[in-house]
Amino acid sequence: MSHSTHLDVDLVIVGASFAGAACALAAVQRGLRVVVLERKRDPGAKLHTTGIIVKEAAEQTLLNRLPPSMTRRIEQVRLYAPSLKQVALAAPGYYFLTTDTPSVMRWLADELRAHGVDLRLGCAFTDARPVDGRWDVDGVGRVRYLVGADGARSRVAQRCGLGQVRQFLYGVEYEFPGARLAQPDALHCFISKRYAPGYIGWIAQSPTGIQAGLALRHDPEHARVPDIEGFLLRVGHAGGLPRHLKPGATRAGLIPCSGPVLDMARDGAILVGDAAGIVSPVTAGGIHSAWEHGWAVGCAIAAHVRDGGPQPEAVAVEAAPRFRTKRALRWAYDRLQFDWPFDLLLHSPPLRWAAEQVYFHKRRA
Repeated sequence: MSHSTHLDVDLVIVGASFAGAACALAAVQRGLRVVVLERKRDPGAKLHTTGIIVKEAAEQTLLNRLPPSMTRRIEQVRLYAPSLKQVALAAPGYYFLTTDTPSVMRWLADELRAHGVDLRLGCAFTDARPVDGRWDVDGVGRVRYLVGADGARSRVAQRCGLGQVRQFLYGVEYEFPGARLAQPDALHCFISKRYAPGYIGWIAQSPTGIQAGLALRHDPEHARVPDIEGFLLRVGHAGGLPRHLKPGATRAGLIPCSGPVLDMARDGAILVGDAAGIVSPVTAGGIHSAWEHGWAVGCAIAAHVRDGGPQPEAVAVEAAPRFRTKRALRWAYDRLQFDWPFDLLLHSPPLRWAAEQVYFHKRRA
């Protein structure tokens, strides 16, 4: 454990997923000395993310350099009512990328190292204490800034007295390696109060097979595990899932759904990504907003350390998306999710408008 007063490190980031990686790359490219602590030895193991990247992230961030073999372009959403009636949604020129997510996470780790980040795999964050206006981080020493990119149950948030995510979805996703959907060029989304109260189920073709998942509102008092087996029996044929598939990897985890946390940054400690609640309350999509926010925080820390720029804590709060429209939709969906209106209104202009808002339009709202 180091307690040196000499600062060898400007910034410690806990977590090497999208938000943490963006923050590290932005800071190191501007000349900061950056350490990233990642508790997993293999960045591609035990993933929580579905790894679906929206067009904006695919074109406007470093993710535009992902090798083509790791992504698959999807241009259409098929939305299924509980009765399994469906409507096709698309927007001209809009697309998503499904990914070989374990490979993407390993690629990100390689990018960090190639840019000069001190990435320490298999190193968990244990504790940090404020000392003389710095953070004394176990295993690293004293640093100017500490960034928590360590997920929905952030240890950095707990240790540094920052805000914590209070409302979650719980998601489970199966991967079926090598399998192919009957309609591989659509993201298939299913509304069902029975199987996915408070959220949806989904099936998509990825570069390596099929991913099929389910998420529901997480109630700590009455926690229930998503019945993904029952869900896939119910919707598999409609979604074009071949019969008798055996899942390979399973992903599971909590997804923030209440919008940005209060007390996101204070006294040199800043939260980004899931730890900061930077996840769409409706779609639970977080990669693009997490990347943008992490990047903004990394730039702000570098500008402050090197040039006396504005306080990065203030920038972190300002750069966080508010998700006002989506939080309103989330509130309505939590309280008004009944199956019959979706069955009745699936092809109506209002439902189509709402669905296109969620999937294609005003992604920052």
